[in-house]
Amino acid sequence: MTVVNFLNKAKKMIYADNAATTPLDAVAFESMKTFLVDEYANASQPYFFAKKAKKALKSAREIIANCINAMPEEIYFTSGGSESDNWAIKGSAFSDPKKQIMITSAFEHHAILNSCTAIEKLGYPVRYIQPTNAGLVTPENLKKIITNQTRLVSVMFANNEIGTIQPIEELCKIAHDNGALFHTDAVQAVGHVPINVKNLGVDMLSASAHKFNGPKGIGFLYIRKGVKICSLIDGGKQESGFRAGTENVACIVGMAEALKNNCDSSEKNQIKIKQLENILIDNLNKSKIAYVKNGGQNTLPGLISLSFENQNGESILHRMDLMGICISTGSACDSTNTKISHVLQAIDLPENLAKGTVRISLGRHNTTDDVIDIFNAIQKINEQI
Repeated sequence: MTVVNFLNKAKKMIYADNAATTPLDAVAFESMKTFLVDEYANASQPYFFAKKAKKALKSAREIIANCINAMPEEIYFTSGGSESDNWAIKGSAFSDPKKQIMITSAFEHHAILNSCTAIEKLGYPVRYIQPTNAGLVTPENLKKIITNQTRLVSVMFANNEIGTIQPIEELCKIAHDNGALFHTDAVQAVGHVPINVKNLGVDMLSASAHKFNGPKGIGFLYIRKGVKICSLIDGGKQESGFRAGTENVACIVGMAEALKNNCDSSEKNQIKIKQLENILIDNLNKSKIAYVKNGGQNTLPGLISLSFENQNGESILHRMDLMGICISTGSACDSTNTKISHVLQAIDLPENLAKGTVRISLGRHNTTDDVIDIFNAIQKINEQI
């Protein structure tokens, strides 16, 4: 069957790029409407009309805090994961007159890496941990470079390209034993796997609503009570005086609703998505397709990084697109970059595999039929090479 015939046969688009963004939860959308149309008041205003908006912010903060076992006053609303990461890195650095060392990993999201580059230009030293070939930031490697002169350690909860879940609790303990703070970019993980900030021990945690079926342009930063960091955005006194700007009430309400819905059905969703992942991998294993699955054993359910030897990942993406299937190659947050991603370089993936790497990220809306169609598409593409 040709690509064109396969396209003609397709009855619907198959969306398998949930690590890039997720469809908006219908209940979350409904919860937003009233604050877009009727209850549009600025929550900072003292008059009665602003009362419902103010109450909605309070309720959303409580819901989000409950989902990650935090206190409401430890939740600060931001414009998304990138702002939260920038705030954690720069806010920590600028609050440190001694300009102590910061540590992060070499395969973080660019919101972390570029923030680190920015503070390095201002004289704040940064050291980078190399992950293992399986994509792990090991406690042993952190111990090798951390000292009592370290200010902050930032390691992502789960990698956005290969899905590897990091030993955050162990890494956090090492940071604290050396007098450093610990931040985790949990953008890919929040709403998909259980997150308990108290058990993890983290001092800061970043999240973005559109990764867990909430609206785009809204997120939050958890800052443990007692942690001192500078503001990133100056202006008014919103967010307890730490983050200026009129709160986006509708999106905050939608974010809280989406997170609660995902957390309430988290176990069911994980089981379903892992089953779908297993179906895809089982079919690949039974076929004659040569591939490598990246990220080791402990990865986010449904986030599947596959490398095909001597192939072109971008070509695979476009052929899949012609078949009505949306996937990603490299990092979706850097879609103009056609070079081998920094993540694949960091895990030392051979070039002949790295160039043929795609990311398939399944979500709660995907079905068994979707996965079978994805496998069939991969098989067709391999047959044509």
